[in-house]
Amino acid sequence: MSNLDQAPAEVMCERREDAPAGPVVLPYRDVPLGGPRAMRVRRSLPQRAQSLIGAWCFVDHYGPDDVSATGGMEVPGHPHTELQTVSWLFTGEVEHRDTTGTHAFVRPGQLNLMTAGSGIAHSEYSTPATTVLHGVQLWIALPAAHRFADPGFRHYEPPVIEAGGAEARVFLGRLFGQASPVPAYSALVGAEVTLAPGLSLDVEVDPGHEHGFLCDTGGLAVGRAIARPGEIVFHPAGVPAITLRASRPEPTRILVLGGEPLREQIVMWWNFIGRSHEEVVGFREAWQRQRAGQDGRYGVFPDAWTHTLPAPELPNVRLRSRG
Repeated sequence: MSNLDQAPAEVMCERREDAPAGPVVLPYRDVPLGGPRAMRVRRSLPQRAQSLIGAWCFVDHYGPDDVSATGGMEVPGHPHTELQTVSWLFTGEVEHRDTTGTHAFVRPGQLNLMTAGSGIAHSEYSTPATTVLHGVQLWIALPAAHRFADPGFRHYEPPVIEAGGAEARVFLGRLFGQASPVPAYSALVGAEVTLAPGLSLDVEVDPGHEHGFLCDTGGLAVGRAIARPGEIVFHPAGVPAITLRASRPEPTRILVLGGEPLREQIVMWWNFIGRSHEEVVGFREAWQRQRAGQDGRYGVFPDAWTHTLPAPELPNVRLRSRG
């Protein structure tokens, strides 16, 4: 899935000098993806108050959606640079194709991790068998040393483990003594955790990492911060453990997204991450040339693609990098 605002604009990725000392709730905004029957997503990252959580730089939460009403996920071929995409589903099935030649599916409890690096293009469509679609789309900014990594794709189904009375699946990094075998380019963690009603769970974390806890179902309390579905509780670095509590009389499912602060300047615009205005302009021009039939940095388009998405016009301002 891509960053398909109808009027895309620069995202200034900056950290506030007055970063919170304790947990705070990051709200979301509703964003349509596509045309009149567009599937809507709840976008909680990036935002001006908090643009990154570790290297995590983009969080879209969607569903549960009746595909017969929304049309489901229909995202034609589009490009990415200098990032990784994480697809994670709770309900439904999505078909993935990309310009490395990968053709794969993602189902609930499975990780699809695509590395864009120097440039890749991919498409995502919910399958005909999908009646309800519910999941998240996440981006990870690649650090400068690896931002032009070779494009690639990894699929992984983590085991369900028990952790303090909760169920967990660790799909990236290490948590609850469980480690994902999927390699990462920065120190980070990604996991799904389900809390029974009223359960409090003490999560041991790396004190050098900051964390975001995305509430999917139920309600999540971290200290005095209480999140409803689609919202993130952000917790700054500096503590060895964080207590999560299910705040509603129903199971609470969350995603744990954490990592070492990136401490780098990046520019995000449309589906690109770059390090300067000029770099992003170059990525856009390369995509438009490739759509016109020229060879390019984004790989060979799959035969199954009948069309690709054009890049929007750049805003009439210089894209600024912050960090």
